[in-house]
Amino acid sequence: MRINRVLLVLCCAVSVSLIPCSVMSAEPQLVDIEMVLAVDISSSVDDAEYDLQMTGLAAAFRHPEVISAIESLNSGGVAMTVVQWSGTWAQEVVVDWSQISDGESAARFSDLIVATSRAFSGGATSISGAIHFSLRQLQTNNFNGNHSVINVMGDGRGNDGPLPTSVRDRALSLDVTINGLAIVNEQPFVDLYYEENVIGGLDSFVLEAKDYHDFSRAVLEKLVREIRQRSPAGQIVAWANPNISLSIGVPFSP
Repeated sequence: MRINRVLLVLCCAVSVSLIPCSVMSAEPQLVDIEMVLAVDISSSVDDAEYDLQMTGLAAAFRHPEVISAIESLNSGGVAMTVVQWSGTWAQEVVVDWSQISDGESAARFSDLIVATSRAFSGGATSISGAIHFSLRQLQTNNFNGNHSVINVMGDGRGNDGPLPTSVRDRALSLDVTINGLAIVNEQPFVDLYYEENVIGGLDSFVLEAKDYHDFSRAVLEKLVREIRQRSPAGQIVAWANPNISLSIGVPFSP
């Protein structure tokens, strides 16, 4: 029996020695921001509205203001992933974690978004499920960010699973910020619902899209604001479009 134990130890040692060094010494990649982009594809979102979300999101990563914001960060840039969600158990990663530090890597990420297809057709609206799933993506990726953000985008209140507040509070205890993009398409005051039940953490905020046609404008503004909040330059954001205010803490006014 002792011999068997010795042989087992030797075999384990040999096995470990055969693992490539790159695997054994893999360290998380340092970035300024880790962000989950969580897109609502529940039954309230028809195919045309889905397309408006995904094309708007893809276009944002080719916009010079987003690229400039990313390049203003310290070395490492941002790490992003895109999740689609609906009911309590209906979430899927449609774009894997990608490091974005300049225009070229942002364009690649944009192309990956364009290439996605809808993960689910219909389903309930579980914001708590989306936050829980997004939190797991932050905990299991190969990046180590100075700031962790879950960016929840949706057009309705949670109607499936636990209350969003319970899962939100779990995320906040882990120093994760949750921001919201509320699409006021069918449910009025959904932005207030997000304010009270979804967002939280350092510098958290909600932006409103008036409808799905306004999504591309809102998600562009939101991404620039989220990224610029963490730039070494400070809190005031320079924005090329004079009709859009992105000063931190100042609400959007057309």
